[in-house]
Formats: sequence, C-alpha cells, structure tokens
Amino acid sequence: MYKLLVFPFLILLNFACTAETQQKVEHKVEIIPEIITGAEQTDQYLPYLKDKRVGVLVNQTSMIKEQHLVDSLVALGVDIQMIFAPEHGFRGKEDAGAHVKDAIDPSTGIKIYSIYGKNKRPTPELLQQVDIVIFDIQDVGCRFYTYISSMHYMMEACAEAGKEMLVLDRPNPNGMHIDGPVLDPKFKSFVGMHKIPILHGLTVGELAQMINGEQWLRNKTNCDLKIIPVKNYDHSMSYSLPIKPSPNLPNDQSILLYPSLCFFEATPVSIGRGTAFPFQVIGYPNSKLGVFEFTPKATPGAASNPVLKDQLCFGEDLRTITEGGLQLSYLIDWNRKFKNAEGKSVISKNKWMDLLCGTDQVRLALAKGETESEIKVAWKEGLDAYKLKRKKYLLYKD
Repeated sequence: MYKLLVFPFLILLNFACTAETQQKVEHKVEIIPEIITGAEQTDQYLPYLKDKRVGVLVNQTSMIKEQHLVDSLVALGVDIQMIFAPEHGFRGKEDAGAHVKDAIDPSTGIKIYSIYGKNKRPTPELLQQVDIVIFDIQDVGCRFYTYISSMHYMMEACAEAGKEMLVLDRPNPNGMHIDGPVLDPKFKSFVGMHKIPILHGLTVGELAQMINGEQWLRNKTNCDLKIIPVKNYDHSMSYSLPIKPSPNLPNDQSILLYPSLCFFEATPVSIGRGTAFPFQVIGYPNSKLGVFEFTPKATPGAASNPVLKDQLCFGEDLRTITEGGLQLSYLIDWNRKFKNAEGKSVISKNKWMDLLCGTDQVRLALAKGETESEIKVAWKEGLDAYKLKRKKYLLYKD
C-alpha cells in the first residue's frame, strides 16, 4: 500500500517540476544590450582632448542623452574654440539648401562658423586656432545626405592643416541595406562625393576610414583620424533615431522611405514637404493620380517654399509601408500614371536627377521603360565590387 501511495506522489511532483520549468522557459526574456553611441563614451575620448584647443562639427543630433555634446564638453572643462555648422545649421532649424550664417551660440558664447553654402570647409588659417576637430552628427546612410559631404571637406581641411579629427560614431538606421548605382565621378557633387552606392551600408566612422583608405581626399592626403565606435551595434539592427536628423525627416517612416522618394525631388511631384508627413506621401494636383489628399504649406524652418505650395494634391499615403531599402517602383509607377494623367513623363532630362542617382543611366533606363529588376541588374557588377571593398573598413559585423 505504501508503494502505491508514493508512486502517484512522485508522478505529481515530477509533473509540477516540469510545469514550473516550462513556465520559467516561457517567461525567459532575451536581454539586448543598449546601444551606446560614441558621444556617450566620454571616458574613451576625454584623454584625447586634454590640454587641446577643440573645434566641433555638430548639429541638433549631437546629444549625450538629454544634453548637447557642446554643453557637456564645456561643463567637463574642454576648451572648445569654435563650432562648425553643416546644412540646416547648428540647431537644425534651417530649410534644405538655405544659406547658413556665421553666428554666436547664445548658450556658450562660442563662435559658430558655417561650412554650408559658399564655404564648405574652414580655411587653413582658421584651423590653426585648434588642435583637433570632433565630428558628431547622425547620418541616415544615403549618399545624397549632405552631412557626409561636410565630413569629407572637414577631413580634407584637417589633413591639409595637419590637425587631428575625432569621429564619434553613431548607428546607421539604413545600415542593413546596400543598394543603388555606384557614383560615376562625372556626376560628382555635394549630394554625391564618393564612389559608393546610394545606400552605402556604413556608419560615418566606417565611411571616414574608407575615405582615408581609398585616398579620396584632395591631393590624396590622409587625415589623422580617431574613431570612437558604437557599443553593442551591428548592421543588421534597426535603430530608431531619438532626434530628427533634419527638418524633413521627422520620424522613422520618413527615414525608411527617404532613399526611394528622394528621386522625386527632381520631378514636379510633391513628396510632402510643407506637410506634417514629409517623405511619406506622393502627390500632384490631379485627381486621377490617387485618392489621398494633402496641401503643401509654407513651413518656416522646414519648407518655406515647398513644391506645389497651397495646391491640393492627390496621390498616395505611404505611412504604413514597412519595406525599406531602395525601391524604384514608386518612381516607375508614378512615371506611368503621370503620363496617363498629364500626357508627359514625370522624369525629364534633368541634371538634378542624375546628380541624385550619381549617374545618367537610371534616368535613361526609366525613359526606355525598363523594369526595376532590369535597372538593378545594370548596376549589380559595380555594387558587388563595392561590397568587397566595403569589408575592409567595417567596424561592425553585418
């Protein structure tokens, strides 16, 4: 009788232990380490700044948690001599393409020098007033996003003046994508300075290494470069930007669509500048082009004179799209629809389109009516060669 009582008890005990173990497994949560930007790792780079006169190339994204890098470094006793401001200005409040003026930062009294517009790099005489320049700006991983052009010019200026440059690295929110035609040097401009594809799959630190390694600086000079890498990051990760990188990229959705919709900047079609959802819609004043309606309005600091200002546009709302990367389908579809509705192509012989693409081959292929897959096959060889070159400069795994 004793054995009969114990055996069921053991079965019940075993079942209870198994159920408890299973419950623990089911409730086990994978802990993903927090991404720590280069700027946040002050202990790693303060020694490089000790007893040095410092210049900083920064904007509104140059934050350490809730404090701007400039304010943080000043509080730590770093001798910041000057601030360099890229497109959109030091606080990121200027329109795309708007002239950025020299000024004084009211918070610290430090002089701000514009390097967007007529003067894209500081003069050698100005750089003699510093020993090192810090670059800390959030990029979005597209060749035509001009912060990387400003980084290039600053590297060039530092190399020629014999000054050090410190890059505080940040994640690339489009870093999992590598796509597009590699720049043809004939179409080099401020929106395309390097022989890289539209989606280059690099952080600014990795790109800085590539610029040095491939000798892309003027006169093949070499910048004395130091990089503080991001901790706990790799290129497969999604990264939500805590601060909008420019006035017309206000959220993750706009950054997701930016690589594909930027081509429309060279067309008469609106992609939402002057609305609450820039780079998230497509439209034109013709009801045959779609059911979604919006009206671009003058928006100080973001779009003072947007395309199709005050005109009711009809088109597509892309705010629920989840597919990123480089999609030519939007441009191909709208070219077809525009021809049917307006009797003409949305893509004209347009220098601006070629500069954004970094080649005239995309525009010519679209004019011929080629499909997206046909166009992408044409740039595959150059893209594959770039991917091999890119591996030499990676700081993070794919």
